[in-house]
Amino acid sequence: MHRTNSCKMKAFPLQLVLIVPFALQIFGAVGLVGYLSFKNGQKAVSNLADQLMDRTNTIVDQHLNAYLSIPQKLNQINADAIEMGLLNVRDRQTVGKYFWKQMQAYDLTYIGMALTTGEGVGAARYDGKTVTIDDWGAKLPNNGKNYATNNQGDRIRINNTYEYNNFKENWYTEPIKAGKPIWSRIYSWNSPTGPYITAATGRPIYDKNHKLLGMVGADIHLLKLSAFLQRLDISHFGRVFILERNGMLIGSSSKQEPFALVKGEVQRIKATESPDPKVQNIAKQIQQSFNGFGSITEPKKLQLKFQEETNFVYVTPWRDQYGLDWLVVVSVPEKAFMAQINANTQITILFCIGALAVAIVIGYLTSGWIIQPILRINRASQAMAAGKLEQTVDVSPIEELNILAHSFNYMAAQLRQFFTALEESKAELENRVEERTNELKNALSELQRTQAQVIQNEKMSSLGQLVAGVAHEINNPVNFIHGNIAHLNEYTHDLVRMLKLYQERYPNGDSDIQELAEEIDLEFLMEDLQKIIPSMKMGTERIRNIVLSLRNFSRIDEAEFKAVDIHEGIESTILILQYRLKDKPESPAIEIIRDFSKLPPVECYPGQLNQVLMNILVNAIDALEEVNEKRTYEEIKANPSQITIRTSMLNDQGIEIAIADNGPGMPEQVQNRIFDPFFTTKPVGKGTGMGMAISYQIITEKHNGKLLCFSTPGQGTEFKIQIPIQQL
Repeated sequence: MHRTNSCKMKAFPLQLVLIVPFALQIFGAVGLVGYLSFKNGQKAVSNLADQLMDRTNTIVDQHLNAYLSIPQKLNQINADAIEMGLLNVRDRQTVGKYFWKQMQAYDLTYIGMALTTGEGVGAARYDGKTVTIDDWGAKLPNNGKNYATNNQGDRIRINNTYEYNNFKENWYTEPIKAGKPIWSRIYSWNSPTGPYITAATGRPIYDKNHKLLGMVGADIHLLKLSAFLQRLDISHFGRVFILERNGMLIGSSSKQEPFALVKGEVQRIKATESPDPKVQNIAKQIQQSFNGFGSITEPKKLQLKFQEETNFVYVTPWRDQYGLDWLVVVSVPEKAFMAQINANTQITILFCIGALAVAIVIGYLTSGWIIQPILRINRASQAMAAGKLEQTVDVSPIEELNILAHSFNYMAAQLRQFFTALEESKAELENRVEERTNELKNALSELQRTQAQVIQNEKMSSLGQLVAGVAHEINNPVNFIHGNIAHLNEYTHDLVRMLKLYQERYPNGDSDIQELAEEIDLEFLMEDLQKIIPSMKMGTERIRNIVLSLRNFSRIDEAEFKAVDIHEGIESTILILQYRLKDKPESPAIEIIRDFSKLPPVECYPGQLNQVLMNILVNAIDALEEVNEKRTYEEIKANPSQITIRTSMLNDQGIEIAIADNGPGMPEQVQNRIFDPFFTTKPVGKGTGMGMAISYQIITEKHNGKLLCFSTPGQGTEFKIQIPIQQL
């Protein structure tokens, strides 16, 4: 009965048993890693989208603050000049030329003045290029004339005559009624050179006795906001647009214009009616979500659907002190971030399939390598069972199978002897056969354990290859290693002392111990071990110093004022820029000369001050590399590139950091604009023109200090940072 059940039990080939579990383990490990990678990538997308939209929103906010402040500041300059008596409002000839000069310096559509007497004068760029002068008197009709000008701003002929009444124009009446600087309204018209949409500003003007004289105003291009938004990186796959609280579109990163031409007239459109379907859909969903645009008083982050696609949307109110109240909308599609993750998922699937195929091939070869010796033993056993006792099995390269082959050969030899002696002692032969059979069972058990061990070794090898490809941050492990090196050093010294004492007390010890000592070269091991630990300590110290330098430079965890060592920040910045300072095949080394004075701790924003140091040093390095490209080796050797950093006390209340290079220097016109936003002398793509402007703001506004620039062409440039030791 037992024999019948054994025959019915389903058996699997050994080769299949070896290959399938091994392949499933590889497939499962690769698939699990791919799945976890995909899920982690999805989580990272949301954070990455927030960072991108925050950065884009900050750029737009900075541009609006800078661009839209120009006409208001210009109005203030003109109003102050009139109040101080520097401009005579009755001398419209001179005032008109003065406005013409300002139009050359600023990219505006109109700068003008209207008086309570009904008179006025202004300079305009009606065709977008040519500046003309408008001049009108108080007596109607045909009181106004438009003059063509030469390149000096002088009036050379009358282009046309028209009727103009100050008291019927909103740009005049609204600021007069408000009694303060305001944005009056947005104008649109279709000129011969194309559509124009401008925002008008106005400011009341007074004489020195504070008597109302009229108002000054300036108009600015709004279509240029769309051009700016289209240059943003996000505009290639997302949308950025600006709208008023009433929903009227002001500017958009879309290629579609934020206006419509109806019978030759320019008409502004609402964001919910934009010809760009993505802008239109997002605006409609925002309007529905907040029951209109007027209720949005703080930044909002949304996830909206458009054509079955998720979009990350950031809505931010933007206001200024003169009455503008706009909304900035930044939208990024989720697929812009998920494309690479989906590609990586496909690669992971391919890797999984490849790993499965490799696992099957390796399993097939490995199983064949293991099974062949067993099959030879099986065939030899079958031959012996058939009465052919002269059987031997070749040895195998696998140690356990080799033992089995030797056991089988020994068993076969003994079996032959048993059969020879069968006639003499059948009972003895049966006992010997049973004994040898037990030995064979033990050998087969050993083979099974060996097979399981081979499978486990292959699995661990595959897992080791996966783990070897994972790179982790080293800060915490290095700190752990560094903290234990001292104990390891102490324990090693104690063990070496113990071995030396043992060698002194028992010079003729056990022979096995002596052989092992010679095998491992104990004397060299003891000597080299004491050298390895200091080397490990030196390496961990170096890594910790580098990590500390990076931390000192960024100081991300320090957002408030703090008293710090200025020299420490300078050294951290130099260390980070070391890759640009050292000698390279394409450029020679730049020498850093330190002339440090003893300074007390200085209260500052450490991270922002380090940013200023980084901007100045990078500009100095760029200037030196640019001039070195035009010099020969002999010229560079005779006059090597140098950057000198000097620190000193200004007085008991402040310190000064001077950074000077021996580069090409700057002409006066460049030096005068070095701190202007968006001004740069670098080629397109190498500079935004905001580095020095931001540095100037950090020093002057955040630290109540000064940032000075001194430069002479051909002799180099020097920047001086002066900040107080303590902030009030």
